[in-house]
Amino acid sequence: MIGESLSPRSGPVRRERMREAKFRQAAFVYLHVAILYEAAAYVMWRQGMLPTRFGPPLLWLLVAAGVTAVVVYGLLRWQNAWFARAVWLLHSLRLPALINGAFFAGAEERVVPAFYLTAIVVVMINLWMLARAGWDL
Repeated sequence: MIGESLSPRSGPVRRERMREAKFRQAAFVYLHVAILYEAAAYVMWRQGMLPTRFGPPLLWLLVAAGVTAVVVYGLLRWQNAWFARAVWLLHSLRLPALINGAFFAGAEERVVPAFYLTAIVVVMINLWMLARAGWDL
């Protein structure tokens, strides 16, 4: 039938809309993860739990906000699979520290293991959404 391939329910148009939706979802999940990380870092900073050997924590909070803006913008506007894959790879580098804090931290730790376990779940959800966009799953 004429116009059948342009229907949003079939063919390339539907695939393109689904792909766009995956990038939008990945962007907003990343944004929420970043908000959660920023809030946790802010509270830890106010409690005196963040190290200062790499500079003032406020500077790093601002840098993280800038990185978040670039990533969310990139996922929403560029919708580039390689960009999503790169973000996925960099974001996955958080896992070793989280696993260490959740399962192998000593008694001297000031943060409870449940904090790290929760962060692992959040990071895995974010990686899943980034993978959906980056590899069109």
